[in-house]
Amino acid sequence: MVHAIEHSHVEVNGIRLHIAELGEGPLVLLLHGFPESWYSWRHQFEPLAAAGYRVVAPDQRGYARSDRPGEVDAYTLPHLVGDVVGLIRALGAEQAVVVGHDWGAPVAWISAMLRPDVVRAVAGLSVPPLLPGGLAPLAVSRKNYGEGFYQSYFQRPGVADAELARDRATTFRRTLFGASGDNPRQPAPWVLHEGQTLLDSLPEPAELPGWLTEEDIAAFAEDYARHGEHAFTGPLNWYRNIDRNWELLAAFQGLGITVPALYVVGDRDLVTVLRGVDRRVAELPNIAPKLFRSVTLPGCGHWTQQERPAEVNAELLAFLTHLDG
Repeated sequence: MVHAIEHSHVEVNGIRLHIAELGEGPLVLLLHGFPESWYSWRHQFEPLAAAGYRVVAPDQRGYARSDRPGEVDAYTLPHLVGDVVGLIRALGAEQAVVVGHDWGAPVAWISAMLRPDVVRAVAGLSVPPLLPGGLAPLAVSRKNYGEGFYQSYFQRPGVADAELARDRATTFRRTLFGASGDNPRQPAPWVLHEGQTLLDSLPEPAELPGWLTEEDIAAFAEDYARHGEHAFTGPLNWYRNIDRNWELLAAFQGLGITVPALYVVGDRDLVTVLRGVDRRVAELPNIAPKLFRSVTLPGCGHWTQQERPAEVNAELLAFLTHLDG
């Protein structure tokens, strides 16, 4: 149960990361995405801990209750992979199974690619591996979707930062509903029209879906209270390093994922309609030869482990049993 989860801070690579933790046993590290926090894994703690695992979900660098370095270039994938490795060590473990959702998935995939000695297995939710840079270069995204594509829009200093911080509860309500499988619109790339703000581009739900409560929205909003008007600048800085990641990781082009892997995605996830994603998913057995399973959840949108916790937990437990069997 959520109240049994322990909260603390851990010093990693010169910054303090907030972590939520439950259970004892082999370490399972859960990496959230944008614009979330440890709380996105609220439904995974108890089942995984009950199965004999030590479950730890950090607020990643720049997010929620963790420290927010001021420099934009402090949020590259080498920094983020370094945080994964450093956190595993700081927790007293030699290895961990690393599970990532949304932005957490590229961090998990690339941590496994670079440090298979530390990441003994990897699971990605929503976002398949695009190695070695994580997300498509901005020039590719602009060619495919124009300047209104959200990743391009996020490059404007201070703009999305202010919009998202203005009313945190509205930000989470619209973002979580808008990209969910409960939004009646067909999944489509997140593209803003001329003159639109981020929240203008997302629908206001008439009522919340069953998997999302007002208490959940309040929990996310409270997690982001610490940094005030800059609450989303750290998370947005991850996007401001997309091209830099390709430059920094160019030496690793051609590497694959050599550890056991799992991929889970919803069939109403907006990621699935991005150009090239279907090809990446089809190539998963080549990218990750020890792929355990690639799973598509019907009716599920982008927030995989929140929208379909029972199914995701079952897949994670089957994967963990496979590893330890």
